[in-house]
Amino acid sequence: MKPGMLSVDEALGFLLAGAKPVAGIETLATLVATGRVLAQAQHSTLTVPAVDNTSMDGYAVYAADCASGAARLPVSQRIPAGSVPQPLARGTAARIFTGAPIPPGADAVVMQEQCAQDGDAVIVKHIPQAGEWVRRVGEDIRAGSEILAKGQKLRPQDTGLAASVGIAALPVHRRLKVAVFFTGDELVMPGEPLPPGRIYNSNRFTLNGLLQMLGCEVSDFGIVPDRLEATRAVLRQAAAEHDLIVTSGGVSVGEEDHIKPAVEAEGKLSMWKIAVKPGKPLAFGEVRAGASRTAHFIGLPGNPVSSFATFLIFVRPFILRCQGVARVEPLSFSLRADFDWAKPDMRREFLRAKVNPAGGLDLYANQSSAVLSSAVWSDGFIDNPARQAIRRGDTVRFLPYSELFQ
Repeated sequence: MKPGMLSVDEALGFLLAGAKPVAGIETLATLVATGRVLAQAQHSTLTVPAVDNTSMDGYAVYAADCASGAARLPVSQRIPAGSVPQPLARGTAARIFTGAPIPPGADAVVMQEQCAQDGDAVIVKHIPQAGEWVRRVGEDIRAGSEILAKGQKLRPQDTGLAASVGIAALPVHRRLKVAVFFTGDELVMPGEPLPPGRIYNSNRFTLNGLLQMLGCEVSDFGIVPDRLEATRAVLRQAAAEHDLIVTSGGVSVGEEDHIKPAVEAEGKLSMWKIAVKPGKPLAFGEVRAGASRTAHFIGLPGNPVSSFATFLIFVRPFILRCQGVARVEPLSFSLRADFDWAKPDMRREFLRAKVNPAGGLDLYANQSSAVLSSAVWSDGFIDNPARQAIRRGDTVRFLPYSELFQ
């Protein structure tokens, strides 16, 4: 690592130290709360199951009555789900259906595939154990227990669990308001003519998609001319109504890079060089909006893969923390490298790789920060330590996009 460069962990730690959950909680119907961040822990007022019930269609019995392996038992009652059964008499069986309550006295259920009807009786061709196919009271949830933790980003199974104990509405943090804009007189939008020396603005599409995927409320201010006053004007406008401003391009120190002086004029800036590849230049600070309000600011590099990677490594966890998410670290997996990487960089590398049919990782041939097709081809990043060569068969740390996109 060159002198003056921050490590990835140092830069990430600095960012997260400045991230605080947004003020403002709203109550949403549980049916539409998926994807939002829970602002308060939820506790159950119910015990689930409320009564012993069966997890199989079959026959409720006394296990001791079936010890012969061919017991013939009269069927004394039929118990569908939602009904209230009568006590089971010894020497009889009850026809029972999944989810129905176990009749008092019965201590096992024999699934129907192990039984044969014989008129008004059933022949039980199985020797059950006490408790077989019986779901006990409270084995899922006990009344008063915490079922969902504060700071949890709600998944479909989470809202389903809340509904299962009768919670009709959930308190969630409001959406993070993010402004985004792009600097560079060379940028052209798709659908427009492409003059010599100009490029289409792919970062606008990538970053908008990433922000929307993370559940942000996004305002796109488009392409800003490479002029200091124009950059300052958009920063002031964006800071007035947003929690975070994200930009792409202009974070270096060239004559046409106006982000640094613009943010310094409208707020304050920490300008970083991070020992990361792709990436390196990244700006973090804040922009004033009047006497009492500020908006966070993160400036990303302009190369498309650098912008994509640094967003996922640094901006994603920052946004999650501002949304109130408690756990922002993505899951990673140890997988086998099916390639050689003989010339590692002095910086920590995030290499684009794909999981192959054999369960190992293949590496995209061109790891340039300008080759956006590498991000499309790959399934995620190999998080490779600085100066770490990789030999075929080595175990590496893999960060799949499926974890980084949530």
